[in-house]
Amino acid sequence: MKINRLISLSILFLLTAAASHGEEGRVFEMRTYYAHEGKLDELLTRFRDHTVALFEKHGMENVGYFVPAENKDNKLIYFLSYPSREARQKSWKAFGSDPDWKAAFAASKVNGKLVAKVENQFLEFADYSPKLKIKKSRSPRFFELRTYHTAEGMLSHLDSRFANHTMRIFKKHGMTNVAYWHPMEDQEGHGDTLVYLLAYKDEAAHKKAWDGFRTDPQWKVVAAESKEKAGGSILVKNGVDSIKMVPVDFSRMQ
Repeated sequence: MKINRLISLSILFLLTAAASHGEEGRVFEMRTYYAHEGKLDELLTRFRDHTVALFEKHGMENVGYFVPAENKDNKLIYFLSYPSREARQKSWKAFGSDPDWKAAFAASKVNGKLVAKVENQFLEFADYSPKLKIKKSRSPRFFELRTYHTAEGMLSHLDSRFANHTMRIFKKHGMTNVAYWHPMEDQEGHGDTLVYLLAYKDEAAHKKAWDGFRTDPQWKVVAAESKEKAGGSILVKNGVDSIKMVPVDFSRMQ
């Protein structure tokens, strides 16, 4: 009886641990809109007044909406979440045929189309990602979207370094680990890409955090040891992309 009870408690612990990560199997979609010149404000108005609520109406979860701090390309970058890819298809089909959306879309392009190009990527949690907290802080934070491209066969080494060391050192220097993702199996970058989101109090805090991180003796040891264990460079040349972002006023995550 005692053994059975211990087994039951162990199973309960594992289930609780899995739940604490967030919703297992949750699908995320990162969408990037390139607005036509002079049309970004109109695009944001359409999202604020119509699109965000219609997404929720059709079962999509609005995670966060951001614009780059330096936005030469008139970008809007946002994240949606769904229970599955199948649910995503069903939601978008219903959204696209919604009379309210058709009316809002038609009205918004009376003076010309708002969007020149759309990019999207489907993501899933890395197993070490913290539970995603979709919240507004007292004052909007400063965010950074980072994408790492690894050499062939090196993603597991990068994941191990983040899970066992990097995230903790980030936190030490005042960075908030928001979420870590990998592209899904049918997506470009699957098997060699890590996408993650960090948050900072403000832009000055971003600079201070990275200055501290890069000179941290512990990080230097970790970086050297992980490279040695991997047998070479983990990332490809110029394998880091970074976009500094600020949340828009209607973003659930701020």
